[in-house]
Amino acid sequence: MASSSLSTPEPFDASRVRAISLDLDDTLWPIWPTIERAEKVLHGWLEERAPGTARMLLTPGVLREIRQEVEAQNPQWMHDMSAMRRESIRVALLRAGDDPALAPAAFEAFFAERQRVTLYEDVLPSMEWLAARYPMVAISNGNANIHETGVGHWFKGAFSAREFGQGKPAAPIFHAAAASLDVAPSEVLHVGDDAALDVVGALEAGMQAAWLVRDARPWEHERRPHLVVPDLHALCKALGAPGA
Repeated sequence: MASSSLSTPEPFDASRVRAISLDLDDTLWPIWPTIERAEKVLHGWLEERAPGTARMLLTPGVLREIRQEVEAQNPQWMHDMSAMRRESIRVALLRAGDDPALAPAAFEAFFAERQRVTLYEDVLPSMEWLAARYPMVAISNGNANIHETGVGHWFKGAFSAREFGQGKPAAPIFHAAAASLDVAPSEVLHVGDDAALDVVGALEAGMQAAWLVRDARPWEHERRPHLVVPDLHALCKALGAPGA
């Protein structure tokens, strides 16, 4: 929607915030360096056990084509990144003439590396401050595990699209996260990087929303976030942290 039709944002009310929900990928850590590293680990695994598949996947566009084919044939998995990745590996093995039964083990090699994340510099001190003051819950459409990534001690729980059966921006996952903390959606501040999935989704679910945008991107939706912050330090400051 054109910027000329953007609605006036509601003022942020820090006094309403009794709990915080957070996205994970590209909010607490950059996702693409993590995925690229995990894909390299997967390729090395395949070179040892399924060399034909490893060679085939070196051809530009092959993996993307397989992924699109899997998505088209399995719409029931659109909320399950793990199932999509595992099936894409199986299809690649089959197409290259390797044993498709290797797919689960190959996926586990990828998945273990996918959990090795590098936090943004602002995350550690900010999350320590936030977790000491608010109960927090993670809401993610991805397949990161809060405990395997090392951030679980900050959260009371986590809701993933894969396990919940439906992801953002649909309201049920936001409402379930709020209920898990025994607060109303209106008492939750949701923080995330994705304008549509995180911010608009949270607003439609009745939450206050903070758009964490670490780069220069225009806002293109009718409803606006209550807060726009460049990092978690700025979020803490908006919530009253001294000198944040």
